[in-house]
Amino acid sequence: MNMLVDGEWRTDAFESTDDDGSFERQETTFRNEIRDDPDARFQPEAGRYHLYVSYACPWAHRTLVTRALKGLEDAISVSVVDPYRDEDGWQFTPEKAGCTPDHVHGADFLRELYVRADPDATCRVTVPVLWDKQEGAIVNNESEEVMRMLDTEFDEIASRDVDLYPEGYRDEVDRIIDEIYEPINNGVYRAGFATKQEPYDEAVDDLFSALDHWDEVLADQRYLAGDRLTAADIAMFTTLVRFDNVYHTHFMCNVQYVREYDNLWPYLRDLYQTGVADRREGTPSERTSVAQTVNMDHITEHYYTTHPDVNPHGIVARGPDLEFEKPHDRDKLPGGPPSDLVAAASTDD
Repeated sequence: MNMLVDGEWRTDAFESTDDDGSFERQETTFRNEIRDDPDARFQPEAGRYHLYVSYACPWAHRTLVTRALKGLEDAISVSVVDPYRDEDGWQFTPEKAGCTPDHVHGADFLRELYVRADPDATCRVTVPVLWDKQEGAIVNNESEEVMRMLDTEFDEIASRDVDLYPEGYRDEVDRIIDEIYEPINNGVYRAGFATKQEPYDEAVDDLFSALDHWDEVLADQRYLAGDRLTAADIAMFTTLVRFDNVYHTHFMCNVQYVREYDNLWPYLRDLYQTGVADRREGTPSERTSVAQTVNMDHITEHYYTTHPDVNPHGIVARGPDLEFEKPHDRDKLPGGPPSDLVAAASTDD
């Protein structure tokens, strides 16, 4: 795989699997914090920060969902890379549907931003990237930490009273995010990029044991942490929404479709259909619903064309036409979205 080494782009510098054939994810490198503190280097300010994302990437998608639910669209601008990633890495192709230019620097490739931030960078070039336009620096490229900062540090700027990391739930949210990461969020990659049978089997066993477990949990509660939507649900959502179209086929996670689960499937639809009410206007906003952060064309193009070791001919599987808008009946369970969120589904089936 490709990465920067001492600020130079290399196409032969990183192996994603070890000698045993197991997938190994490299740690992210920029881990600064935005804090609502007058002494902090990075403070929450409208217009100061810019988010670089791919609609295809589940890790970047987490930050887009958080930004939408919090109502930070006007405060934090976004650039979207091409879903196709070749040996040059993530690139900007504004002529392509759903893609944008680099609105801050006019760069051709995302790696240029990493070198701007650190001329001697040695790391993979990944999304999301939270960029500080004031200092010309990458604040953070770890999705969970970006999610947390957008949720907890921008309340005075956000246009919606949404709290995805609420007091009284934080220990449970942290536990769940940790619990689903390795078997589910990363588990699909462990299966898809395994180069030997044993690590593939282990990953698939872990994945479907975890999915079975959470399907049982969701029989009696609306969300992963209980009666309210939290960051843990966002972390689960971006994997589940890709599952049947991509991971089931492309990454050979084909024991079962998500749409075959009694509770995970309506849970996924519930999250997909969650809309937003802006506190300044008091009306639901379709533009910032969770559904509007999902670009399935980018998702399928990226996975099926970007991993030649997995899919050498680059043929994009047609996939199922999933009914994400189908009623889900999850609103019959205790709890519900925060007051500014509106679940759009009816209870008729």
